[in-house]
Amino acid sequence: MNFTQSFKLAIKSLMLSKMRALLTMLGIIIGVAAVIIITSLGNGMQNYMNAQFEQLGSNLVQVMIYGLGEDSTRSVDADDMYALVEKYPQYLSGVSPYVTASAKVRQGTEDFERTSVYGVSEDFYRDETGKTMQGAGLEEGRFLRYVDVARHQNVCVVGSFLAEYAFQGDPLGQTISISGVPYTVVGVLEESGDSTEGSGDDVVYIPYANAQRLGGGYGDTYMMTATDRDTSTAAKGIVENRLMDVYQTSDAYMVMTSAEMMDAMDSMLDTLMMILILIAAISLLVGGIGIMNIMLVSVTERTREIGIRKSLGAKCRDIRSQFIIEAGTTSAIGGAIGIVLGIIMANVLTNVIALVLGTGNDGFVAVPTAGGIGVAFGVSVAVGILFGYLPANKAAKLNPIDALRFD
Repeated sequence: MNFTQSFKLAIKSLMLSKMRALLTMLGIIIGVAAVIIITSLGNGMQNYMNAQFEQLGSNLVQVMIYGLGEDSTRSVDADDMYALVEKYPQYLSGVSPYVTASAKVRQGTEDFERTSVYGVSEDFYRDETGKTMQGAGLEEGRFLRYVDVARHQNVCVVGSFLAEYAFQGDPLGQTISISGVPYTVVGVLEESGDSTEGSGDDVVYIPYANAQRLGGGYGDTYMMTATDRDTSTAAKGIVENRLMDVYQTSDAYMVMTSAEMMDAMDSMLDTLMMILILIAAISLLVGGIGIMNIMLVSVTERTREIGIRKSLGAKCRDIRSQFIIEAGTTSAIGGAIGIVLGIIMANVLTNVIALVLGTGNDGFVAVPTAGGIGVAFGVSVAVGILFGYLPANKAAKLNPIDALRFD
């Protein structure tokens, strides 16, 4: 009996008892669907997070300086970081201090207690991308300029939340009080989050020297840009060497590139996905046991048939291959159903997550991959064949005389 005949017999056997076949496939269906959903969500999350990092720029270098305590005379200030950029223009293209200020924000009679105030330089906004180093674009007006920072002028750029709720959508040229000092609004950032109180849209950017006078925060933070992604590693090394010369210990600072952050996040997601896939694979194991169980029942039910076939000249390998193909066909059909179900569920979850995140069609998208689908289907078939071998071997070893006597 060739493969085609065995396959037709397998389909015929499944059609004789559709409900039993469906229940047998259930574990395979659930396992394959779970694997497809998990890999789709994982790929979608990786793409989404990489896109967010790309908005920041793959050439971004973040520097956090903790220092050696108040008693130490060793220190690095903004002028030192600017000098480093001037010394290595082939690797570093810009730097901005990033000062988290402790300040009270007030407009008119209303206090905005959850608004974040940051001090930055003009380089925090990159003309080549039209965005800040944190990926926010300008809605209207302008960002801080060199003269604003050099002269410590009382000007600011506000987020979309303040623009809407503090100024009713018309903030340019108006003033807002920061720790009792009036600041003139010269620019408004585009909405980057949900534009609610305390969110990433509830921010004010002022010249960094002004923010330093307000106090707050711990240590010093700098946002630097390498000339491109390829030079970001060299740029990081230059900054680390300079800080090591000053502090003589790596415990006093931390330097990280956006490319490193992307790689670390991808590695974490890969590990998480692998754990979830292994958990989902338990369903495939349960499905394989179900196939083995039903095939053992099928061997018992078809004992006389096996005896007749052997008496007519069928060899042990013919009987074995017939039942293995039947088990493989069962798991393959279950795997195909699981793939379809997994893709449908991935699309449904894409819409649900996009609705929750508020990203629309341009945000998070669960991406089923051909490789993931192929592996899930191949594993489902392999599980069926593996767990179908024991019943098939039992059928092949039946004595034809005893099989013909079976009632």
